[in-house]
Amino acid sequence: MTDGVIPFWADLLGSLLLISGSLLTLIGSLGLLRLPNLFARMHGITLGNTLGLGCVLLASILVASIHAERFVFQEVLITLFMISTSPVTTILLMRSGIYRRRMDADRKTAGHQDSPNPG
Repeated sequence: MTDGVIPFWADLLGSLLLISGSLLTLIGSLGLLRLPNLFARMHGITLGNTLGLGCVLLASILVASIHAERFVFQEVLITLFMISTSPVTTILLMRSGIYRRRMDADRKTAGHQDSPNPG
């Protein structure tokens, strides 16, 4: 396969992985628009985009490995980096959302206690 031709089965599988990854990412991104609050939005986008990215990276591993006639390790490193950083980022965003919700609740209760009683 030194002429750079990718077999039909690999081309078909890579295309299906790319299409499914794109659809999963689109569905996850639509969750940003449709879901009601931060926590639901984070859940939708994290699941959809992580699965979509996994499909795209699998397609990349498949096609690059067949084209190079050896296992291509760079895509595996990208996959490991994304799998390790995406959940950590999500956890930090969730914690900041919880902290902000708690601070807003504290401000509301402090505002009601300082207001003069009209009676």
